[in-house]
Amino acid sequence: MRKSVLTFSILALTASVQAQQTYSTDGKKISVYTTAQQSALRLSPNGTAEFKPHGQPFETEVTIFVDPTKTFQTIQGIGGAITDAAAETFAKLSKEKQQEFLTACYDKDKGAGYSLARTHINSCDFSSDTYTYVKDNDKELKSFDVSHDKKYRIPLIKQAIAAAGGQLTTFVSPWSPPAWMKDNNNMLQGGKLLPEYRQAWANYYVKFIQTYEALGIPIWGLTVQNEPMAKQTWESCIYTADDERDFIKGYLGPTLKKAGMDNKKLIAWDHNRDLIYQRASTILDDPEAAKYVWGIGYHWYETWTGSGMQFDNVKRVHETYPETNLIFTEGCKEVFNLKKVDDWTLGERYGYSMVNDFNNGTCAWTDWNVLLDETGGPNHVGNLCYAPVHADTKNDKLIYTNSYYYFAHFSKFVRPGAKRIIASSNRDKLLTTAFINTDGKVAVIVMNRSDDALPFNISIKGNNASVNSPAHSISTLIIK
Repeated sequence: MRKSVLTFSILALTASVQAQQTYSTDGKKISVYTTAQQSALRLSPNGTAEFKPHGQPFETEVTIFVDPTKTFQTIQGIGGAITDAAAETFAKLSKEKQQEFLTACYDKDKGAGYSLARTHINSCDFSSDTYTYVKDNDKELKSFDVSHDKKYRIPLIKQAIAAAGGQLTTFVSPWSPPAWMKDNNNMLQGGKLLPEYRQAWANYYVKFIQTYEALGIPIWGLTVQNEPMAKQTWESCIYTADDERDFIKGYLGPTLKKAGMDNKKLIAWDHNRDLIYQRASTILDDPEAAKYVWGIGYHWYETWTGSGMQFDNVKRVHETYPETNLIFTEGCKEVFNLKKVDDWTLGERYGYSMVNDFNNGTCAWTDWNVLLDETGGPNHVGNLCYAPVHADTKNDKLIYTNSYYYFAHFSKFVRPGAKRIIASSNRDKLLTTAFINTDGKVAVIVMNRSDDALPFNISIKGNNASVNSPAHSISTLIIK
């Protein structure tokens, strides 16, 4: 009898696995949405296509091969940072334009459907001033008060949550501890956390999360430190890999657990791809630190050295630590110039990064400021940048850069819970990644950075559909 039950269980499991490994294009159609340079196409419906039987493709046929039966990481969310700058800019808009912005970014049916948000603990460069939540030398945090955030930032976060349908996965990051906790007695210009304040600083994260949650903003996760290897002219704090490892295992991890917050997703690094493997290995090779770490976060600013984006370093972390999550925590185009808001490379930078980051194992992707004004700020140190959406606050207008549309090709169609699937291109001019959503819809993203329009086939299990990729375009193909 035991043998029969065991045999039945094995057969049932085998059948279940086989069911997961089947996918049929029968009765399915493709709806194409496209954004293209030198056209009016902006996340626009751009035709449909149907699958037809097709034999072995020749190498002369431009083809993207998709296999929905091969699944990889689960997507947590795609969205952007709600900073002081975004909130202050939002507050300057009319109610009508505020609603337009919320719909454009957070409504999954009428807009881009952002499902992920980041915000900051204490001030950052995209704040109008430098501030903390406690009085000087208040090691016990008795004076902790987020009144500063209640004026602009917290109201915007709450409206964004509502516009997103009542749920917006939110994580928080500090740029610097209070000046009196640091060896340079300054929130700016780097400096390091003094050893005697490690516990007080760990308590600070807990206090912030508790306070925000009491105000109706659920916090999903936190990073240890924004850009821990950069001495910036704005809020910054230096942690070597050893420093961060020891702070996690000796203070922050245990403090979160003691406060009942061991379910919060703790994210290490939160800096560029260049040093990501060294940071990840230092922390994750220590079991006492690794047990607290959910993921490794990273940015794209390694390009400041003249380097290209170093996607292989992300891949190395994923290969070595496949159980640890990868999350892109910040990226934007720097050095703002209002005359260049229509520059097509803005969007192509996002698309290029997102395709490669997801294909190398990333499970969540976070843009920097969701909204900035016509100066690329406000920013208290003049570090002005681009955002997908800018507000002309003098004329009460919203400016949608092409990066907004490129970004929306992912955020709108790749929903939380989706799994990445195989998408393989036989031409380097066509970049691609693909996902299967929880409702069964497949989203195939195809990006063309070349000057040539490229007709191509989508091929699934020997069935093909013909699609066209305009020059300098991005398309999302929805198969349902």
